[in-house]
Amino acid sequence: MSTAVVIESPGEHRLVPHEPRQPEAGEALVRVHASGICGSDREVFQGNRPEGYVRYPLTPGHEWSGTVTAVGDGVPSSLVGRKVVGEGFRNCQVCDRCHAGETTLCTAGYEETGFTQPGAMATTLTLPARLLHVLPDDADLTAAALLEPAACIAAAALKARAVPGERVAVVGTGTLGMFAVQFLKAASPAELLVVGTRPDRAELSERFGATDFRTKDQQLPDDFDVVIETAGSADAARTAAALLRRGGRLVLTGIPAAGADGLDPTDLVVRQLEVHTVFGAAPDAWAHTVRVFGAGLLDPLPLVTHELPLEQFAQAIELVGSGDPKVGKVLLRP
Repeated sequence: MSTAVVIESPGEHRLVPHEPRQPEAGEALVRVHASGICGSDREVFQGNRPEGYVRYPLTPGHEWSGTVTAVGDGVPSSLVGRKVVGEGFRNCQVCDRCHAGETTLCTAGYEETGFTQPGAMATTLTLPARLLHVLPDDADLTAAALLEPAACIAAAALKARAVPGERVAVVGTGTLGMFAVQFLKAASPAELLVVGTRPDRAELSERFGATDFRTKDQQLPDDFDVVIETAGSADAARTAAALLRRGGRLVLTGIPAAGADGLDPTDLVVRQLEVHTVFGAAPDAWAHTVRVFGAGLLDPLPLVTHELPLEQFAQAIELVGSGDPKVGKVLLRP
């Protein structure tokens, strides 16, 4: 039977029968293979996602992979049967920012799959076909379910503009941090340092290409060319900035709690640091991610530690918030 998770309101969810919505003009119907759970899904369930960034009742799920089973008018029929992933931001396509390719800055307002529009914690998902990115026929769909967080880090890697031979670093050792290591490794750095709070992530960091691993209380260098911050803790941005040489490039992707200690503007100016930020992924970052994944330079599978059926949504949310170092990426399978 087709089913879907519905969060009625904060803390209240149920499993409901799911009727696939046939695609209208410009849309595609996808049979969901797997849907990842992210910290923001936990926020939706607990009710502490910022106002305007969620609409109840809601089927969550913005990290997913699947196979196209039907398309609406105006969509190439060649998409049917293809393995796909899809962008979450439902941009308007007509404002200045969308025309500039900056779809995550769409001025028409925020709409995103799994937050304000039905998500992928269901048997099927219907969405605008223009948001789809086609995968190679032999792609592993379980691994591909992690390409949404990977795309957010691809956006950071593109902004970092690391070139071969540079000394690069990653602050944070969660899913995003491990993807940052893989994207930076693909740029052939001279050194790739990972800084985190969990020594147990050293082995995985090195497997993905790190040349050095240190915890943030160890002595750290101050002469790196590029740093990508993924931790989102109160002091992660300061730790990341301190790793850089004068004129170095910093990309912040973590979202700390409101009121966290920020960067020192005097330090930024005096050391002439270049600072970028990322929230979500625009189409170029998605395309980059799918290319890198297809080329075998991105290996998401070691990050997956749990796969549960949709019926165990509540247990999956608990796992994600448990703080247990044995819990990595949790996937729901319809």
